[in-house]
Amino acid sequence: MKITQLYTYPVKSLRGVPLPITEVGPHGFPYDRRFMLLKVHHDDTSPTKQPRLENMLVGHFDEMALFLQKIRERGDGKNSDNAVVEVRYSGVGKEGKGILEVPLVPEIEGLDVVDVELHGSATKAYRMGEIYDRWFSSCFGYEVVLVYLGPHLRSVLGNLAPSAADKNTAASKSWLTSITSAMPNLGLSKVGNEGITFADVAPYLVVTEESLRDVSSRLTNEEMDITKFRPNIVLSGSPAAYEEDFWGGLTVTSCMNPGEVGGSKIEFILTQNCARCKSINVDYSTGKPGVGEAGTILKKLMRDRRVDSGTKYSPIFGRYAFLNAKETSSTTISVDDEVAVSKRNETRTVFNWTGLTN
Repeated sequence: MKITQLYTYPVKSLRGVPLPITEVGPHGFPYDRRFMLLKVHHDDTSPTKQPRLENMLVGHFDEMALFLQKIRERGDGKNSDNAVVEVRYSGVGKEGKGILEVPLVPEIEGLDVVDVELHGSATKAYRMGEIYDRWFSSCFGYEVVLVYLGPHLRSVLGNLAPSAADKNTAASKSWLTSITSAMPNLGLSKVGNEGITFADVAPYLVVTEESLRDVSSRLTNEEMDITKFRPNIVLSGSPAAYEEDFWGGLTVTSCMNPGEVGGSKIEFILTQNCARCKSINVDYSTGKPGVGEAGTILKKLMRDRRVDSGTKYSPIFGRYAFLNAKETSSTTISVDDEVAVSKRNETRTVFNWTGLTN
């Protein structure tokens, strides 16, 4: 198998940024989901009179699909603090909105701190400020705020973490390189640190083109857009569609050093399946629910892809993964890298995360 696509998502639930090559770390690719948008609800009946902040996810806010992201360096590219994500709005009224530049490593001193809880896993985050809030609010047409995770992380709950998954199994049987040096919490030295960013439940999501083709075969006049599944790593060459349901581990060998003895390799532990929601029905060109067959993809998968008893009402597409730092000798992953299955489970794993298990 080979890697065909890599993606990172600096602002959660906005469109992904394709990468030809990137760094790997225990908490995901650099900058992946370190920012998140929150909708502001003013409630005068609240005892504290403080506004309520609601997590914004593309499955609930379809219009988030209208925001495109691009990572760019400013200056000479030698200072990681100059790296920015450019956000562009492609929806109605886009004229005059321009491009918002968000520093990927912002200065956090003096920023207001807010509490954020995502899928029951709590953390602290920093409000980026009025300039960013005002731009996003003007695009959405309602008040939102942009928050930055900074050095904080969220806890991995249930049986998603490798340590928990192992116990469960036993019971049942470039430029990016230069700018990542200053990123917090990305070093391979932090063995065993299983914290996550604003990614839903794991640092990485792995999917295959073979499974994508099966989804496309269910559609009459169109092909499924793989970015709607919001993967980090896309593979090609799997023996069959949904073979990844049984994968417990993957070894990635660098295409840049294919003949190196002992090789430059990256090991991933795949712990659980990814249950799908209505976000895969969103029309990325309109920021609204898809019409016709495009709006029935979730229903089509419900027929035969509800294969995880831990999420029995949701279809499965893709596997969540964690970096196995102890067995990893490279810090770089790229398109065209070779991939082999290092562990195959005899049976499908069973997802368990309080609040997401059904």
